[in-house]
Amino acid sequence: MTPKRVAQLRTYTQFKNYCEAVGANLPVDELAVFGDASPLAKPYVYRDYVLSNRFAVLPMEGWDGDADGAPSELTCRRWRRFGQSGAKLIWGGEAVAVRHDGRANARQLVINEATVGRIAGLREALIGAHQEKFGAGDELLIGLQLTHSGRFCRPNSAKLEPVVLYRHPLLDDKFAVDDDSLIMSDAEVERLIDDFGEAAALTQRAGFDFIDIKHCHGYLGHEFLSAVDRPGKYGGSFENRSRFLRETVERVRARAPGLDIGVRLSAVDWIPFQAGAERVGEPAPFMGGKYPFAFGGDGSGVGSDLSEPRKFLALLHALDIQLVCITIGSPYYNFHIQRPALFPPSDGYTLPEDPLVGVARQIKVTAELKASFPDLTFVGSGYSYLQDWLPQVAQATVRAGMTDFVGLGRMALSYPELPADLLAGKTLQRKRICRTFSDCTTAPRNGMVSGCYPLDAFYKSSAEHERLVAVKKAAAR
Repeated sequence: MTPKRVAQLRTYTQFKNYCEAVGANLPVDELAVFGDASPLAKPYVYRDYVLSNRFAVLPMEGWDGDADGAPSELTCRRWRRFGQSGAKLIWGGEAVAVRHDGRANARQLVINEATVGRIAGLREALIGAHQEKFGAGDELLIGLQLTHSGRFCRPNSAKLEPVVLYRHPLLDDKFAVDDDSLIMSDAEVERLIDDFGEAAALTQRAGFDFIDIKHCHGYLGHEFLSAVDRPGKYGGSFENRSRFLRETVERVRARAPGLDIGVRLSAVDWIPFQAGAERVGEPAPFMGGKYPFAFGGDGSGVGSDLSEPRKFLALLHALDIQLVCITIGSPYYNFHIQRPALFPPSDGYTLPEDPLVGVARQIKVTAELKASFPDLTFVGSGYSYLQDWLPQVAQATVRAGMTDFVGLGRMALSYPELPADLLAGKTLQRKRICRTFSDCTTAPRNGMVSGCYPLDAFYKSSAEHERLVAVKKAAAR
């Protein structure tokens, strides 16, 4: 399968016909509406905030912090660009570890007494850039994503130092889990909950409006939700598998009263994929009948059942958590459903479906959950692959109530000002639109800092760009 490039779909008819041909059922308007008339410019009231547009910057895992977990000047540059985007909701901006051993890489941020001041500086830099461009900054809603990377911890080097909640029949071999001592005990989970509480207190001190208790992409919070055969109070039943969330929320509210809480959730997961014939991605073989380790899965490994995700959202509602960001899958073991892209990362597999199908899947899941919980505030993911057609699809989903906000991740690296340009009625800068080359994934996985190497001149002119080119050439052999 060779997907057609989105940039080649220049007319509405071409885009619609191609989506139908590949089975991507996407809502799309024929014309992008610019300026104040756009559905994306309709204000949204969230608690005491009036957010003047429907764009959000999604949290991303940075690979450019200092060794001690503090942000570097490169991190600050990204956050200033987030401020220049025009988006009023900054969902986390960054995945920040609550302690050193929970870092996904040795340059990920960590929040503690030594780093909190400089992390506060990220927020100040973002607001300053926003004020400089738009004349105001007090209307922003800015959060910080708090995380422990669990199975994917690399706190000191490129070497995996995993911590898991249960032995997984497929992921253990792939991610160097070969000893039961790597399983967190209940007592260790309780200490981690304390760490989240302390991190939340520091986040509040740093001036952020909310935290995201991360439950997505196979990291530790998400792994609790699939711990169906873990014994004890944090595994087995849904009540036990959601206990980490409940107890963490309780600890956060005790340590940081008044700090708002959101959750980014992988609402659907699939079985891990692997490279098959001609390196095309295919489900890894599982000999145990129904595959039970995919939260939101239907047991087949490649389908969905939203029964438990709905129970999870009902729990959020009962806990007075209104902010929900929906994603699916994991970048580590089924990247094509989580981050649809034309070009896979260097350690990935060839696409088993057109990426537009992956975008449509994420939009559909978000819409179904929004319909079930209209009072929750939803942020959707997966929009960057739409490229030139992002405005037409985004406005259609917001106008139809399929999501409240459109989240931008990779697009915020290559073209952070896209929301501002669209809402100001400017023609979009096509040469800056993310074309999903996946260099922002390939580079960090090979020891380079995070950034958009193809389209951001700052990174394209760097010495690391030459290293990246060499890595990609070697992978293509």
